[in-house]
Amino acid sequence: MKKIGIVTGASSGLGRAYAKHLDKVMELDELWLIARREKRLVALANSLRCDCRILALDLKNRESISLLQLALEAEKPRVSVLVSAAGFGKFGRAEDMTAEETEDMIALNCRAAAEVTRVCIPYLHRGSRVLEIASCAAFQPLPGMNLYAATKAFLLRYTQALRWELAPRGVLVTAVCPYWVKTEFMAVARDTANPEAVRHTPFAMRPEAVAAWSLTMNGLGLGVVTCGPIPFVMEVGSKVLPARVPMAIWDKWRKI
Repeated sequence: MKKIGIVTGASSGLGRAYAKHLDKVMELDELWLIARREKRLVALANSLRCDCRILALDLKNRESISLLQLALEAEKPRVSVLVSAAGFGKFGRAEDMTAEETEDMIALNCRAAAEVTRVCIPYLHRGSRVLEIASCAAFQPLPGMNLYAATKAFLLRYTQALRWELAPRGVLVTAVCPYWVKTEFMAVARDTANPEAVRHTPFAMRPEAVAAWSLTMNGLGLGVVTCGPIPFVMEVGSKVLPARVPMAIWDKWRKI
């Protein structure tokens, strides 16, 4: 039976970094690369040693999930690793978001992540690995990034429960919750009605470092990986402080 890896959001940023790292550290028969931008996926596939299948899909659309499901049903592979990295954010208050931005962010960050995972579950086996790319924004509400933080809070809770559900099958499930990462995320997030809602994004991490560290920690069985000291402090703080305290700190920090 063919052993495959699946990476969503593979055309850039964290998804691309995960694909390149998996190509180095895992023995896979095929790597399925999923994103909207086909040319970028082709370029990535040409740079990897592993055989690749390119699935140019827009996961916001339910039809794309159906196409992925049909491909899995046809191949019946063993999904050795799933990295759900497709997602985006927008800076701004709830009132700054357009209807399209609101709908698309929820569709991609929440529904698509859960749906991709759902169609992959029948093909997971003992030792399979699942990484859902959340964010340290999931640990507390964030004025000025309200909707994005809420979508990542959904994904964090979803992944924590999924880990419990799949544990009897020996599947390793991790929610990855990094701080800012040096990707196209920033440019996309600022293309909004209120780009100054978050003025600066200091101490951003390299996507390669996030991919390598989180895959290592997933292999050790950790359920939540923060990938650095700042998100770790945010995680701990969210557990011991009332939500209004980190919100107040963040609200001042984002305006500096």
